[in-house]
Amino acid sequence: MISIEQIKQLREETDVSVTECKKALEQAKGDLGKAKEILRKMGRDLAGKITEKEAKQGIVHSYIHSNKKIGVLLEIRCQTDFVAKSQDFQKLANELCLQIAAMKPLFIKEQDINEELLSVERKIFQEQITDKRKPQDVIDKIVAGKLERYKKEICLMSQPWIKDGKKIVKDLIDEYIAKFGENIVVRRFARHEI
Repeated sequence: MISIEQIKQLREETDVSVTECKKALEQAKGDLGKAKEILRKMGRDLAGKITEKEAKQGIVHSYIHSNKKIGVLLEIRCQTDFVAKSQDFQKLANELCLQIAAMKPLFIKEQDINEELLSVERKIFQEQITDKRKPQDVIDKIVAGKLERYKKEICLMSQPWIKDGKKIVKDLIDEYIAKFGENIVVRRFARHEI
C-alpha cells in the first residue's frame, strides 16, 4: 500500500502531479528510487508526443555573470503565455543561461552544426592520429569517436548539465516538458565574453 507520505515526498522531489506520483509509486511497489526513474521515462515519453506541438509563446531571458565579463541572451519558447510567465519556466531559462555561460556551446543541437566545421575538425583529428602508425580502420574509428564527442561538447542539448552530470540538457528540458505538459524549444542564444 502506497502511503500519502510517500506520494508527498515524491511530489516534493520531482514536482510531478500527485496522480502521476501515485501511479509511479504503484508501479515501483513503493520504491522511491524506482518511482523517480519511472517518472523520468514517463517524462521522456510525454516529451516525444508533445514536441510535435508548435511553441508560439515564450521569453527572452538574460544572464550577466557576477564579474560582468560574461553575458547570455536566450530565446526559449513554449505553447502558452501562462507557462511562459510561470516561475518554473523562468527558472528553466535561468538554468539554461548558466549552462551556456559555463559550457560555451556553439549550437543548440547536432543537426545545426555545419559540415565545414566538422570537416575541419575531422582533418585535425586525423592529423593527430596519423603519427601513431595505426591501421586505417582503427584510425577511422578513433576519429569517428572523437568527432562524436566534439559534437556533444559544442551542442547545448547534448552537453552534461552543469548541476547534475548524470543528465544532459535535453533531459532537463524533457522534465520540464513533462511537468508543464507543453512543448519547450530553445530557439537561439548568444554568449558574449570579455
